[in-house]
Amino acid sequence: MFDQVVFAGGGNRCWWQAGFWDIVQPELNLRPRVIAGISAGAATACMLYTRDAEWVMRYYEHALRNNTKNAYWGNLLRGESVFPHYRIYRQALLDIYGDRFGTLAQAPEIRVGVSHLPRWLGARSAVAAGLIAYNIEKYLRKTLHPTLGQTLGFHPEFVRVQDCATVEDLADLILQSSCTPPFTPVLRRNGRPVLDGGMVDNVPVGALDATPGDVLVMVTRLYPRPQMFVVPHGNQRRLYVQPSRKVPISSWDYTSPSQMQHAYNLGRADGEQFLRRMPELFAAAAHD
Repeated sequence: MFDQVVFAGGGNRCWWQAGFWDIVQPELNLRPRVIAGISAGAATACMLYTRDAEWVMRYYEHALRNNTKNAYWGNLLRGESVFPHYRIYRQALLDIYGDRFGTLAQAPEIRVGVSHLPRWLGARSAVAAGLIAYNIEKYLRKTLHPTLGQTLGFHPEFVRVQDCATVEDLADLILQSSCTPPFTPVLRRNGRPVLDGGMVDNVPVGALDATPGDVLVMVTRLYPRPQMFVVPHGNQRRLYVQPSRKVPISSWDYTSPSQMQHAYNLGRADGEQFLRRMPELFAAAAHD
């Protein structure tokens, strides 16, 4: 069951996915062939095949213990970065995957999405246009699979985790997929500027193979749809699941590591509900 799985982006909200997975995966013995991920969703997918979620939460409690702000405006006077996120996030990726990096060779094929900028825009203009489009889709249109970024000329690239030669390469890839100024600098891949993969689609179904079968899609924010619903796509059945309520943590909040546990616990509770409801969802979809 679930030959392919999608981990949507969402920053800290992706702790909900970790909790959901830790309940659902052992119960259904999920062994996906392909995982598609964006931003922190991709980081979470890699984490689930390298570390125990509880270990990582304890890591963040320690790493963030002295970080009291999400913005240090006084750094402007010293010519230093105002936002601590890039430095903390990169070091966390190196520490979390570090000596477990080799285990990812035996994990499912994990495809990580980045967004390339429109060729007709310069880097700064493209960043501004991309962030505006992203927020229009997120807050106004609330579309499950946005189109505005692609209309502007943003286009995706999906890179396999297994093609990363070192843990540093993997950290760079996930940071490129998470690139959201001003929390991160504008990053480059092969010399070309890239942004968060969510600029094209935060729910990266475009990375999936077209092969028949069931696909599990885990989103991290609330859409005006049922909590769980099935979308036929060719010979696939894509089962979407979203949190039962707003995940109680902000995407880029690096001051409240204790909230990670609450997000994780919500995912576990929703995972248990999912297991109870999944048979009726597929049965209903079969009759549509």
